[in-house]
Amino acid sequence: MRPNHYDGQVLATSRWFRWAGPLAVIVLAAILRLWNLGHPHELVFDETFYVKDAWSLFNNGYESSWPDKADALFAAGQTNVFLSDPSFVVHPPLGKWLIALGMALWGADSSWGWRIVTALIGVLAVALLMLIARRLFGSTLLAVIAGFLLAIDGNAIVMSRVALLDNSVMLFALLGFGAVLLDRDWHSARLAARLARRREAGREPAWGPTLWWRPWLLAAGLAFGLASSVKWSGFYFLAAFGVYVVVVDALARRRAGVPFWLSAALLKQAPANFLLMVPVAAATFLASWTGWFVTRGGYYRDWAETAGNAWTGAFSWVPLPLQSFWHYQVAAYSYHVNVETPHPYQANPLTWLFMIRPTSMYFRSSALGENGCGFASCAEAITGIANPIIWWAATLAAVYLVYRLARYREWRVGLILTGLAAGYLPWLMYLNRTVFQFYTIAFEPYLLLGLTFVIGLLLGEPGAPVADAERVGPVADEERAARLRLAGIRIVLIFLAVAALVSVFFYPLWTGSQTPFLFWQLHIWLPSWR
Repeated sequence: MRPNHYDGQVLATSRWFRWAGPLAVIVLAAILRLWNLGHPHELVFDETFYVKDAWSLFNNGYESSWPDKADALFAAGQTNVFLSDPSFVVHPPLGKWLIALGMALWGADSSWGWRIVTALIGVLAVALLMLIARRLFGSTLLAVIAGFLLAIDGNAIVMSRVALLDNSVMLFALLGFGAVLLDRDWHSARLAARLARRREAGREPAWGPTLWWRPWLLAAGLAFGLASSVKWSGFYFLAAFGVYVVVVDALARRRAGVPFWLSAALLKQAPANFLLMVPVAAATFLASWTGWFVTRGGYYRDWAETAGNAWTGAFSWVPLPLQSFWHYQVAAYSYHVNVETPHPYQANPLTWLFMIRPTSMYFRSSALGENGCGFASCAEAITGIANPIIWWAATLAAVYLVYRLARYREWRVGLILTGLAAGYLPWLMYLNRTVFQFYTIAFEPYLLLGLTFVIGLLLGEPGAPVADAERVGPVADEERAARLRLAGIRIVLIFLAVAALVSVFFYPLWTGSQTPFLFWQLHIWLPSWR
């Protein structure tokens, strides 16, 4: 697919749309995420871990234990009942520091306060996705469509309205994706310039230069380090895009006529890329644990100082706090890979793309006259279910992109699929682990970019061969091309309208709104959604 300069509709080419379109999507995303954000005023699902951990982390510098029935006490405003004893937590601290920021500003007794930063992260992700789509496709219209899809999708809305960690992973990984996208052009231009100078000097490059100054790779390392400082799964993005930039380097050298392009990419540029990305990511991860290092009460903080625990031999020189830290990380990793506690809403990763078992975050039923119920029975639900129309269409688009990459070798498709693979494929190694459908928020932006790519093909490009947009059969005249393009536009408009209506229909189930119980039942499209 070429850089899509479609914007073929008069609406899209007008100057006001270039800023009003993205702005309208951002406002829509903010409304859907901030409206009645404080409801319900209780800890829902894994907020019981992350909100309380965030508050004790803010006060003690490490996550503390809590007494029995702490959730009810916390919701009632008794937020400082945490203990001094440490709690064994298996996720890095950054996401909890972000949650704590909202609590520090609005108060720990405010359900708005403990969710607001996560909600703002969701809004920022919509804006960032539009910036990335604009750069990737060269089209304001496609950027607005991509942002609109994320703005109205239920998985993205729910994950922005509950104080969990995964929304932060998604945002930081998406920042890294954007940095890698910018590095692609940066690297290509400078590699070409360096090769040209060598050839002008009469030196035919056999390997090509090593490019050390690649600021966007540094930025990518920082972003993936931030993602990893929220959840360890962020390291998968670092690894996947580390491999991706090596492949991009190799192909760029081959296009430039470098004879030993593969060995140059692997032996010369790859070590430089490693030093540009990995140390900054590791330093970022380590810095996120500052509270644990500067205090003495954290879990395993003094492990190495206990008799018989400190390392001996070749690694005895390692400072004791770092030995304790390493022991903690090994224990956390062991927990991650071995946790198999059954849960009624666990979802096998093989089913994620089909959305077989979405996560129920909150549910309360009421009888007539109870909790303001005006019907025979009522339900309040927060269900982490994506907009089915968008999700299933995006899954089909992802399958098509795999075929398209194999056939056309398009770099945009490869980049999108790398993001999808980084967020999804590693989970296939843990099919017996207790995992949930809402983990998919980490790679949802790339699903939507893939869907937007297909939408761009349907819309077509003025002046481009229709066959380039995967039309069926040769186009003999412009009239037929126009008819096909018009048909594509109609399909896209109908799809977006239906997706918007489905979001309106599901929105009460994403926000905990009270509805008749029958209305809740109408949303059970699959038996496994109960």
